[in-house]
Amino acid sequence: MNVRAIAGELHTIRDLVRWGMSQFTQADLCFAHGMPNALDEAVYLCLATLHLPPDLSESYFDCNLTHEEKCAVLENYRVRLAERKPAAYITNEAWFAGLSFYVDERVLIPRSPIAELIHQHFEPWVDADKVSRILDLCTGSGCIAIACAYAFEQAHVVASDISADALEVADINRDDHGLQDRLQLIESDLFNSIPQQRFDIIVSNPPYVSEAEMSTLEKEFRHEPGGGLVAGSDGMDKVVQILKQARQYLSDHGILVVEVGYSMQALIDLLPEVSFTWLEFEHGGDGVFLLTASQLDEYQPMFDAL
Repeated sequence: MNVRAIAGELHTIRDLVRWGMSQFTQADLCFAHGMPNALDEAVYLCLATLHLPPDLSESYFDCNLTHEEKCAVLENYRVRLAERKPAAYITNEAWFAGLSFYVDERVLIPRSPIAELIHQHFEPWVDADKVSRILDLCTGSGCIAIACAYAFEQAHVVASDISADALEVADINRDDHGLQDRLQLIESDLFNSIPQQRFDIIVSNPPYVSEAEMSTLEKEFRHEPGGGLVAGSDGMDKVVQILKQARQYLSDHGILVVEVGYSMQALIDLLPEVSFTWLEFEHGGDGVFLLTASQLDEYQPMFDAL
């Protein structure tokens, strides 16, 4: 791909977006990391490269660009095509719950439907005014924890991850959002290094991909840290541990919210007698369950037997 030659044939943002969309479609790229299709990804990469806001009025799309600006956009398009690298890793930016986060290949790219629950303050499952402590397990970039800190301004938030590299990214985002005093980061394998305390909300987007499924994923997923995706032969290793230990850290009026994505059926098959509440989302997404403290009490013997 001769970036400088192609740049001589394109002139405006609209030209670049159209060209990028065509190339992305022809290459059959995977759009599972924030952008739903080739058009949106071409627009996002173009505007981000030009340091323009993602909601830029389309009236600017017919503005001419300098040759160097066009080359910069086309170089990012080239990386997206040649390396199958997700756009968020190219720009080092991802959006979650309406907030911007720094990301790199030490963390998964935020894309959880849990964002919708945070916007709703997890209602009607909790009384938002009574939420004083929140725990985010497997925090990665810290996006869920930080979004919770915005939604529950009176709450103290704890975020943990087994990966020290991931926590370095979460620390960058904590600083960027000015939450040093309200967000505590802990290196921990799930609950193991978290001081004993009670949380009103425990939320987690843990690894839940099976070893067999990992080998079938699109190339874009290979750029993400494998430890953030794979969890044993059936994808349930981390989820089972969360279910076994969560009640020890949950307040009596608290809730546990965990995303298991397309491993939802594996969990149902593993625990057919458990009445998980599977949450529905207006903006898409599934595979997120909720259990109350009383339900965890009821099913604890089943979890311990696993």
